[in-house]
Amino acid sequence: MQTRVVISDLAPDGKTPKVLLGSWLKIAGLMACVPLIGRPAWGDDLPVPEAGQHGVVFAVNGSGNLQFTSTALEKAVMDAGLPLTVVTVEWSQGSVVADHIDWQHAQEQGYRLADQIASYHQARPSHAIYLVAHSAGSGVALTAAATIQPGLVDRIILLAPSVSADYDLRPALRGTRDGIDVFYSRRDVFSLGFGVAFVDTSDGCRGCQAAGRVGFRVQDETTEDAVLYARLRQYPWDRSQARAGNPGFHSGARRPRFLHTSVLPLLDPSHLAVE
Repeated sequence: MQTRVVISDLAPDGKTPKVLLGSWLKIAGLMACVPLIGRPAWGDDLPVPEAGQHGVVFAVNGSGNLQFTSTALEKAVMDAGLPLTVVTVEWSQGSVVADHIDWQHAQEQGYRLADQIASYHQARPSHAIYLVAHSAGSGVALTAAATIQPGLVDRIILLAPSVSADYDLRPALRGTRDGIDVFYSRRDVFSLGFGVAFVDTSDGCRGCQAAGRVGFRVQDETTEDAVLYARLRQYPWDRSQARAGNPGFHSGARRPRFLHTSVLPLLDPSHLAVE
């Protein structure tokens, strides 16, 4: 079948189809906001926890298979001596742009993560389970939490989430025992400001603000909703976070010192029995 481009579908230069021009502009905007270097991918197999460990952190990096968040979190957990295993969630297609704009892929990877979580819980029912996600990885984590049985995940921590501020958190909140913690910043102008203006939020909301800039809007339409949203804790960037190592930019919340001071205290499996 032939595809024709009519004159009304052309950009002002009379040559470039508008749909292609729009895609190129979106790609250029995102490429300007995100670095393109990365490190080799890790395997998908869940590691066997070492003796004395009684919890797991599924770390979901942002788009492009850039494993800065999982690497920094693994080192922080190890340095702090927490009895936790950090597992990198492999969900990327290998492209910053594709990962950010392909919401269907992010959801599919969220369903896969939900299966991993269920398998881990079945094998080690006394262990704590945490999800820590950065930027576009937040959609994967939230989809997984919305898919699992209620209360299976202990806590979700979102760092600069790129899903929209109006994203419905209620299904994910039901999947957690202790709720969701969100770190967001108005200073995230470049990636979640200009970048999102070009390519929309990672859940495909056109013209919406990213939750990583303004926080999530509470949708408590019923009494049950109010109970659920009582387990949503949001931390807007302020000067105290800057002193803790987070300058408020897109990568700030995953910096080592901030992870130690603000994120690791939220990972506390001590209330569970040790196998």
